[in-house]
Amino acid sequence: MNLEMQQFKAEFFKALAHPLRIRILELLAEGDKNVNEIQNLVGSEGSAVSQQLTVLRTKNIVTGTKEGTRVIYSLRDPMIIELLKVAKQIFNNHLVDTITILDKMKDSNAE
Repeated sequence: MNLEMQQFKAEFFKALAHPLRIRILELLAEGDKNVNEIQNLVGSEGSAVSQQLTVLRTKNIVTGTKEGTRVIYSLRDPMIIELLKVAKQIFNNHLVDTITILDKMKDSNAE
């Protein structure tokens, strides 16, 4: 069971390991969107957005629902929003630590 869970986590985080995919998830955290809306918001061409959405769909991170001729994308699990918030907090903690270290270095160089 542990190996299966570790494998799932590794595959899950691999699916998140692209800046455009993260941006798409951030946009979908604000609400469901179709490909054209996502393209316009990220300022990227359709093929790039479609490729990244395919990865996210394959890994069951987002779902697509057909409405007429359009596909509306949404987060499969709202916990993704929390995961993105936690990642931002971790980044901020690293940033604070780095700033603290730089301040200490600056203070020691001034002496």
